[in-house]
Amino acid sequence: MAVWDTFVREGADFTMDDGGAGQSEKQRGQLGEEIETFGIWNPKGSAGELGFQIGKEGSQDEDLLELGAIAEEDAFLADLLSNNARACYLASVMFLMDTLDHLLRLPISDALMCMFLYVLRECGVNGVLSFDGFRKMQAQIRERSGMATLPCKSARGNVFWMVDLRSLIAQDWMNPAIRPHIHLYPEIPDGPISEVWHTSKWHSGLDRSILSPMFDAGDKHYYVDELAQLTSGELVIPSRWIMYRGQLHADVHRVIIPPSVRQGQAVYDRTKTEMVCADLLTANYFDLEAAGRLPQWAAMTDPPPTMPNTLRNIADGEPLYLSFVNHFVDDVSGNRSKSWNKHINTYITHANLPRQLLQQEAHIHFVSTSQNASAAEQFCDCKRVITSTHHTPIRVIDPNTGCPARVRVFVNAEPSDNPMQSELSGHIGGNGNFLCRKCKVGGTTISKATDEGYHALFTPGEHRSKEMVLDALREQVALACLGVEKTVRTHQTDTGIKDPYTEHAISELIRRAREEKKAHPRRTREDIQAELLVWVKANEEAVYNPFLTMPGLDPTQDTPVEILHTILLGVVKYAWHSTHTSWTPAQKATYAHRLQATTTDGLFIHAIRANYIIKYANSLIRRQLKTLAQTTAFHAHDMLPPAQFKLWLAIGEMASLIWFPEIHDMKTYKEDLTVAIANVLDIFAEIDPSKIVEKVKLHVLSHGIEDVSRFGPLIGMCTEGFESFNGVFRNASIHSNHLAPSRDIAQQLADQEAHKHRLMGGVWETPQGDLVYAGSRVRGFLDQHPTFRRLFGWPATTPPISGAFKLLPKPNGQKARAMTRLQDTCASKALNAGDFALDSIWHLCRNIVSCAQDVCTRSSWVCVRSPINVPHIMGRVQDILANPQTNTAIIILEVFQIASTRHAIFNMPWLIRRHDEVSYLIVAASAINFAFNAQHDCAFAGCTATGVQNIRQERVESSVSENFIEHQPDIHRYIINTHSLHNPHLLRAVLPRELVAPVPHFTNRREEHDKLAKALRDTQEQRQAVTNARKTAKKATADTPTRNEDDQSSTAEQAMTADEDDDQPSTADSQSGTSEPTSCPAPRKH
Repeated sequence: MAVWDTFVREGADFTMDDGGAGQSEKQRGQLGEEIETFGIWNPKGSAGELGFQIGKEGSQDEDLLELGAIAEEDAFLADLLSNNARACYLASVMFLMDTLDHLLRLPISDALMCMFLYVLRECGVNGVLSFDGFRKMQAQIRERSGMATLPCKSARGNVFWMVDLRSLIAQDWMNPAIRPHIHLYPEIPDGPISEVWHTSKWHSGLDRSILSPMFDAGDKHYYVDELAQLTSGELVIPSRWIMYRGQLHADVHRVIIPPSVRQGQAVYDRTKTEMVCADLLTANYFDLEAAGRLPQWAAMTDPPPTMPNTLRNIADGEPLYLSFVNHFVDDVSGNRSKSWNKHINTYITHANLPRQLLQQEAHIHFVSTSQNASAAEQFCDCKRVITSTHHTPIRVIDPNTGCPARVRVFVNAEPSDNPMQSELSGHIGGNGNFLCRKCKVGGTTISKATDEGYHALFTPGEHRSKEMVLDALREQVALACLGVEKTVRTHQTDTGIKDPYTEHAISELIRRAREEKKAHPRRTREDIQAELLVWVKANEEAVYNPFLTMPGLDPTQDTPVEILHTILLGVVKYAWHSTHTSWTPAQKATYAHRLQATTTDGLFIHAIRANYIIKYANSLIRRQLKTLAQTTAFHAHDMLPPAQFKLWLAIGEMASLIWFPEIHDMKTYKEDLTVAIANVLDIFAEIDPSKIVEKVKLHVLSHGIEDVSRFGPLIGMCTEGFESFNGVFRNASIHSNHLAPSRDIAQQLADQEAHKHRLMGGVWETPQGDLVYAGSRVRGFLDQHPTFRRLFGWPATTPPISGAFKLLPKPNGQKARAMTRLQDTCASKALNAGDFALDSIWHLCRNIVSCAQDVCTRSSWVCVRSPINVPHIMGRVQDILANPQTNTAIIILEVFQIASTRHAIFNMPWLIRRHDEVSYLIVAASAINFAFNAQHDCAFAGCTATGVQNIRQERVESSVSENFIEHQPDIHRYIINTHSLHNPHLLRAVLPRELVAPVPHFTNRREEHDKLAKALRDTQEQRQAVTNARKTAKKATADTPTRNEDDQSSTAEQAMTADEDDDQPSTADSQSGTSEPTSCPAPRKH
């Protein structure tokens, strides 16, 4: 046992050389004896049980344990590259180990990797390298096909490492699995608005030069701001390319030669455009030049642009496109424990990809991290990389054409949390007088309590812009050069602009101005200011926030309302806190019973743990707050004051609108969202008038309507994917050497990106300039192994097939599946039973897929296309049946009728049986539109927690019992949950508008806001009076000390003298109320 004691105490080094020849037969035999003696395992037998299949060539298991299924001559990865001269992997086992080592959320430590390699060797697997050899192999792969990481040093001297953003974008462009999804041009949607290229950010919010400037017609390129000819012979100047109905079009200015000007001279009107199909273009600028058809321009107020387009120079004859990135910044702990180890992280997503892909972990890319450099410092170097592509575009091979192309990069948006967005915008923060980063609303405490100031907080104010912020920062820098700090602070308070990046330079300038004035008293402040401003002019990059100088990005407007932190961790959390803190223990128990009885079918949420939510009410996370937003209104109606209950109704209504994944009618949607947000703000203010002043998230919410116009549905800008990716970063942090964490983390995550790129079939460029890609079996590895594909954050995107069904499993001990005759089901009572053969045999099904890809089961509430004379019918699924001969399915639907009025308590549509009679309908699977959520009307039925059941613990039934809600079986009234975040757009599209349109809480908002402002002023006056009384009483007490107080003060002084290490005032001194300073002991000499 001594050998194992030594192993437990000191560990062991399992490092082996590449071929294993260094281990003698004697040592191998000794180890085998020890294993057999201690009864650990039989190596070959155990390996077989684990699935290594030793000795069987060519076997391949779909499991993760197919590591041993190789032979000595296995060439699974011998030609990883299309160039067969060199191989990166000697055997498939090393490829699999390298793949395991790069899984995003399953990091492997060096010690564990040593153990894996040791076990493989002992199981007789061929081609296993030593640990050092394995790392050398990875280093060679990194050298040949890795991703570059760049050392950076900020203007403040902080050092960090960054993944080359150009490589990240190039990988997407050169990946045949991703390139087809990259969207190049703005699009006029012929249907719902769902992506950023459908919205004003791409349509009108950018300079035309910050869009893809050209159209590749194959044999020629057409650029904006260049003459081109249509098939009709007319000359036009394209100003912008835009997609419409699946075809590329151009907004063009027509060139005309009017008879009123000299013959042969052309003019055009830049204010007028029309859209033409790009296929109608037949000749570009150079074709016209070669044909001698370039017109002479007449004298115009607005002369034509320079031709040919100067962007052709950087394109070098190749197509030139543009990629946008969403840049995210967050402060994250690098530790798994509660010990805070702050890192500032930056991630990006490729904004030219559809929103569905951007929510996948594979499309979230790490850029940089630092424990020292701020977000702006890191972005300064990121900006240099991005702007370098504006004059030296990224060169890629486009898989769609097989030809080279060039790509420029710009920043689309900054979807970070509110404090970080405020910092990046140069804003003073939510605690400043001017509390909003996006507009100029606010003022002093007194001005915000006036009627005008208070009312202004409920709507967006005058917009800020990056130019305005930069002008204010320049003024602050000029004031700092005078050496007077107070004037700078006053300017920051008066404007609400205080940039942390510039603040460092301001402090330094104030110090230098003071030192210069002290060294040369005769110099005027203006002279010193002029000298310092010369330095500022030469070092603007080190002075001004790089986010404010980034072309195409306006951080004051491109920081959209972020639903995770503003809605769930803001509005919902505020309402929940004020709700549960007002309840008694009995009310909390009642709420828990009701919440646990929630019908979750159609909500598609995690299992509800009501007792946990009540027990840890102050520590809820995103998914629990989502549950509360969708369900609380049904369970707390009789346990809250009327205003508080109305607040939950308003929050649920607003949340369901904000969670729209696509918008069919933008005008109606914005009208509804405006009313819904206004209701939330008004009710918050009605409950507590100071909330709108103190909680900046409430005002920021009012900007949501503008952000919908600019970016599309706000759910497209959610940061949940970024926040989840923090787990990947944390794994890399834990497994770094902690001596150079920024470098190690960047290198590890860059290696993961490169390995993922190889597996997905991407092309890369070797240091020698060759373009290569992995072998066919490597490229197909993820498709053949969906488990690995999920672990790399790239799940299969094949959606469920509409109408697909799943049969019930075979009963235990039976060989046949459950079947039934149609006449033995509720179908015999269906209104359209005559259309079906009731004696036919059908299989029973477990679930079925709707047109909206919802998996519906028995008792699901669904909306279907009616087989009779109405467009839509709502009801509850009673049975799901499949015909074994035709392989088609039907559902038996219990039909309900939508009441003509809203529910009196919940203000939602509700369902009843027609004439209180049960009616059924047979519906084809293809006619199921979508699933929705409905709740039993327990308020009307009087359902209470009268049931008793045993609690299941450790998956078995315990003897501990609990009460549960028993629904009244005779009451068949159900409320359509319009607060549900699943399918809200589909549900509202089929319900009558008068039943779902938000109703304003205040008819005259201004009048009500004035009343609330007066209440706020009264409250402030009362608080001020109380504060003044306390100060007066404290001053009076201090002016007339009693003998007892003098004794206490003396005692306090003696106590502090006795304890020289305690620099805090004593208890006696704090109780005495004296304002005299306490004498401090002299410091101890060491």
